[in-house]
Amino acid sequence: MQSWVDGTPAAAINLHNRGLAYGDGLFETFAVRHGRPLLLDEHMARLALGCQRLSIATDVALVADEVRRYAAQLGEGVAKLILTRGDSQRGYAPAAGVAARRILQASPLPSYPAEHADVGVRLFMCQTRLGEQPLLAGLKHLNRLEQVLARSEWQDGEHAEGLMRDGQGRLIEGVYSNLFLVKQGTLLTARLDRCGVAGVMRAALLARAEMMNIPVQVRDLAFDELAQADEAFVCNSVYGIWPVRAAGALNWRPGPLTRTLQAVARTLLET
Repeated sequence: MQSWVDGTPAAAINLHNRGLAYGDGLFETFAVRHGRPLLLDEHMARLALGCQRLSIATDVALVADEVRRYAAQLGEGVAKLILTRGDSQRGYAPAAGVAARRILQASPLPSYPAEHADVGVRLFMCQTRLGEQPLLAGLKHLNRLEQVLARSEWQDGEHAEGLMRDGQGRLIEGVYSNLFLVKQGTLLTARLDRCGVAGVMRAALLARAEMMNIPVQVRDLAFDELAQADEAFVCNSVYGIWPVRAAGALNWRPGPLTRTLQAVARTLLET
């Protein structure tokens, strides 16, 4: 399916686009099933927060409508929305009155081995650390160089994901997912006010865990807590939940809370 720029089919963007020049923008990746973008409200809430933080003037309702129309034509697959500050000449300072650009791209739904969801995945222990920038923390901004460097650390097929830490060695997230631990029946995940991406599946699972009266702690996670966890899993808005079966020398089996939330995530990605 052809890409759209500002709601119109297009095959190119202006070379002076600030997203291309400076990574000045945001993006969202939607699973599309039966012509519907899944978790649209959660994606739009994060996009709105990002636009507010970066002072990008955008009609989020218009963007949501374009995503719906694009998904309806796509039918099944993955739709990627890239929102940039727009086009301007050389220099960091944005020109006055520049309109934001909306780019929509399509790709097929990825095909992952069934064992990722059934048996679990092995995490690669990445050496690349996440830098702290509270203004950008939680957002899905266009600068993904830390993730690019982390993903380049392994090329084997044994590891499905990588585990990333911050400069202090605290557990933060996967390269393209969020990390959860389970300890004595309590769901743990890292606070993301210094670095990391606040995933929409993470947000949806936290909301539903509260509704299900599952104890939850969102806090700093020391690296040593990985070895103390009874269960571990990673999640994102395309594949749902993958249990973690190994990370370095540590090993787990998919536990009951992981399986419970995996069923919740599956429902979210089937509606």
